[in-house]
Amino acid sequence: MQVGLILAGGSGSRMGQPKAALVIDGQRLIDRAIENFHNAGIKEVFVVLGAWQGDVPGAHIIINDQWEEGMGSSLRAGLRTLLENPKYLDVVISLVDLPGMTPAAIALISQMPAEIAMGTFDGKSGHPVKFARKYWQEIISSAVGDVGARNFLKGRSDISYVEISAIADGNDVDTPGDLDPYKS
Repeated sequence: MQVGLILAGGSGSRMGQPKAALVIDGQRLIDRAIENFHNAGIKEVFVVLGAWQGDVPGAHIIINDQWEEGMGSSLRAGLRTLLENPKYLDVVISLVDLPGMTPAAIALISQMPAEIAMGTFDGKSGHPVKFARKYWQEIISSAVGDVGARNFLKGRSDISYVEISAIADGNDVDTPGDLDPYKS
């Protein structure tokens, strides 16, 4: 079974508040991210929260008590939880602060037959990314600070890269001004 994992544990220091609860056009970023996964056909979605914790309908909540360490700690917390259930065979991972992500992009990555698939934007690697279960422990071991899976991915020749810039926007929002293009 394939599951979704949304990393949403950070404090959003440059934004001035945690990004998960940010509202764009009447919808929180976390709700938008979950909706994207559901509309992509991934019904079992997990969300890693940390600095901000609140009600998140439509997803299973994982609390990362070590969120201050950076994104790597949220990735570790999420994958450790998923490893507890042997029916989860692969995971599609994205970040909460990608308001231009679309269900079509998530679906395209999720349906790739490769064990590791990664979205690219004009040739630059980004999210979403898909990992087969057999890699999760190695990713957990390599995820430190704000690096996430970057150390695990470095130098690999078995990654299936998928250009998704025609169907999604991979720009994250880090400052209040970054939100402007996404407001109607």
